[in-house]
Amino acid sequence: MVGAKKAVSLGLSKAQVEESRRIYGENRFGKSKKRSFLRQFIANMGDPVIRILLSALLLNVLFLFRSSDWYETVGIGISVFLATFISTMSEYGSEEAFEKLSEESEKLNVRAVRDGSVVEIPTTDIVVGDLLILSAGEKIPADCVITAGFIGVDQSSMTGENREVSKEPERRPDTSPGRRLDPSQSFSMLGGCVIISGECEAVVCSVGDATFLGGISQEVQMQTRESPLKIRLTALAGAISKLGYIAAVLVAVAYLFNSFFIDSGFHPALIEMKLFDMKYLFGQLFHAFTLGLTVIVVAVPEGLPMMIAVVLSANIKKMVKDNVLVRKPVGIEAAGSMNILFTDKTGTLTEGRLCVTEYILGDGSAFSLSSKGRKEPDDVTLCLALSGLLNTSSVISGGERGVCAVGGNMTDMAFAESTASFSHLAEKETVIRRIPFDSAKKYSAVTLGGKHGMTLVKGAPEVLMPYVRSFLRADGTTSDFNRVKFEKRMSALTAVGKRVVLICKGEGRADGGFLPALTLVAAAVLADRVRKEAKSSVAALRRAGIHVVMVTGDNAETAASIAEECGILGGNVDICMTSSEMAKLGDVRLRELLPRIGVIARALPSDKSRLVRVAQEAEKVVGMTGDGINDAPALRRADIGFAMGGGTQVAKEAGDIIILDGNLASIVRAVLYGRNIFKSIRKFIVLQLTMNLCAVGVSMIGPFIGYDAPVTVVQMLWINIIMDTLGGLAFAGEAALPSCLDEPPKKRSEKILNRYMVGEIITLGTFTLMLCLAFLKLPAITSLFRYDEDNLYLLTAFFALFIFSSVFCCFCARTDSLNIFCGIGKNKAFISIMISIAVIQIGFIYLGGSVLRTVPLSSSELGTTLLLALTVFPVDFIRKVFLRLIGSENRRY
Repeated sequence: MVGAKKAVSLGLSKAQVEESRRIYGENRFGKSKKRSFLRQFIANMGDPVIRILLSALLLNVLFLFRSSDWYETVGIGISVFLATFISTMSEYGSEEAFEKLSEESEKLNVRAVRDGSVVEIPTTDIVVGDLLILSAGEKIPADCVITAGFIGVDQSSMTGENREVSKEPERRPDTSPGRRLDPSQSFSMLGGCVIISGECEAVVCSVGDATFLGGISQEVQMQTRESPLKIRLTALAGAISKLGYIAAVLVAVAYLFNSFFIDSGFHPALIEMKLFDMKYLFGQLFHAFTLGLTVIVVAVPEGLPMMIAVVLSANIKKMVKDNVLVRKPVGIEAAGSMNILFTDKTGTLTEGRLCVTEYILGDGSAFSLSSKGRKEPDDVTLCLALSGLLNTSSVISGGERGVCAVGGNMTDMAFAESTASFSHLAEKETVIRRIPFDSAKKYSAVTLGGKHGMTLVKGAPEVLMPYVRSFLRADGTTSDFNRVKFEKRMSALTAVGKRVVLICKGEGRADGGFLPALTLVAAAVLADRVRKEAKSSVAALRRAGIHVVMVTGDNAETAASIAEECGILGGNVDICMTSSEMAKLGDVRLRELLPRIGVIARALPSDKSRLVRVAQEAEKVVGMTGDGINDAPALRRADIGFAMGGGTQVAKEAGDIIILDGNLASIVRAVLYGRNIFKSIRKFIVLQLTMNLCAVGVSMIGPFIGYDAPVTVVQMLWINIIMDTLGGLAFAGEAALPSCLDEPPKKRSEKILNRYMVGEIITLGTFTLMLCLAFLKLPAITSLFRYDEDNLYLLTAFFALFIFSSVFCCFCARTDSLNIFCGIGKNKAFISIMISIAVIQIGFIYLGGSVLRTVPLSSSELGTTLLLALTVFPVDFIRKVFLRLIGSENRRY
């Protein structure tokens, strides 16, 4: 043991600390400068749909505002501000949560020798040249060279290999500042790794960005390619712009044709007179121009950016409860589009720690250790329990998370936890002598006093097997030991990645040497157990059309065994490839084999980055999981990086989403949320464009049928609130239904507007337009309403018709099922908002007066309006049934 009193150096003085910090810097990682809220707000104005809205806003201010069409100007301005503000707040909220994780990691302290005394200082205060005292359970705070002591280190965060690596002092310690260290060196201690066992003294060689970890931290701050959602929104913005321009030209041409030809009765003389009347000509041209601009403004779905911001923000809050912390809002939608996932094994598919899976007696029979129903333990159970509790460096601790082992190496912790329920047996025993585990001897022993006076030995099979003469049967008797047969059984277990440790007993006292003869109690089989949810999670991902590939540092046999157990290998996915085999393949061949690859074994850090690049070249939306420093570049390069909550800070900084519990099941939920978010966005777009089509149509045709302003300015404000704000909030609450995982993932190049949506928009939009026009002009309908000089009863009813039609279109857009109420109970916000709109609208009819240009309708007039608006439902039902009858593949969002 290396303690504080054995520190041979006086450490650095205060002046030396300041000098070292001045020359070599602090033990912090440099980060790219964080944008201020204002800068982020301005940057978010670059959203493709926001740019269209800003253009429409500018045109509105320049040409239309003076004609009292201020409601559109105000509506667009509010929509732009709220959408950008909510989006920026959401990103900042996620970053703040991430910053808290960063702060937690910086609160760790470490023991250092300063001015001859051992002091405890924050890890951020460490400087090059500091002498540190480190022990089991501590995280190495910087790159160091071990100068005294022996330790076991978990370097999985660097190498991906889940095993303990022994470290010892260099023969001629070189503690030169700035020395580059490597994980393979027996004396190197890299920052970010964890000490599993032992204690040591070490001198700091590098801190902050100069460390091995710091170099990767800088590498991951590179720019990544655009998210699928941004690409799709850009394409949508372009399509809407083109449609808006075409509609504007058609409206302008139609208006001019009406002014010059229809109004003139196609009389050549009258047409010629109008054409040569410059004042009249320019007046009509300007009016046609402003009418076209109005159409462009009305056609733009100004509520879309805000709805996207709201739906992302609302779902991000929900996801934290499911152990998913979203750092980048657009990342969650990318998770829904993912079609290939490269996942680690340790901690994601497996529990991430060794545990005893079974015990095997000398005759080959296997069993598990359990205290249930045992009043008095048998000899085998007693020996195993006492060995696990007393022949160990671990201590059993109970807490909020249940019983767990503290201290010792991973093997000792596994044994201690497997025998924790027998702790009452250990209380009665007296330890005479204990020989701790040593990596050179590869065994540990303990001699007990009292009525069970015996020596228990635990160690590697190759060391203990030559001394085993007999084995203990289940009934407590002993029999001769067949070594050859038993070794075959052990070899079969180690071939698939299992670790085997022998537990033996002997007579006499442990003296540091072997006893002349040992009796085998049992062979303990240890493994990093596969998570209970792993198989079902892999099945869910495969059902969702996501190809799962396990990338691990294990050997091929172990990796293949675990992959088969999880369901990764099977069907058309039948290739288990090692890193060296993959290195021999060119990118083209690797891309061809990618659909069949299930496992990459003995993987190197560079393999992950290459896999991401090759998959992206194949037009895949790539997901990557990781928790180690070596994973960070690949996490950053992937379309969606899933960093594990228990992983390194560098990995968390590189990831888009942090899986707080490190479980693959949480990734499944992230995919589910991502797909649901994209569906919600599509549903809202259907509503917006359907009602915009109706509004544009009324604006175009209204003047030709004698209605220049079917709705007033204030009424249009209320319509905009429904379509832009309340509609967005209603769809933001849509529940993430498991059925989303039964659909194939959306391609990266897939447009937001699919054929199903276009069909629904055209069908419902055209029908509501025809309904509105018929309502205003068809005598069979207009006669049902009282007549007055200003036609207020009919116009009031028209206002109500438009609102009720919008509400019913919300129901139609909410689901692609024939049942419009499918799953509606899981979105209580939708029900509340729709009811609120209907109640407020009825209130406006009877209380709006001159402000809203409404008059009270009779019950029959209101009923007629409602019934006509309800016709939206059968029309949409017929559309959906027709798609099913013709066997159309485009039957969903």
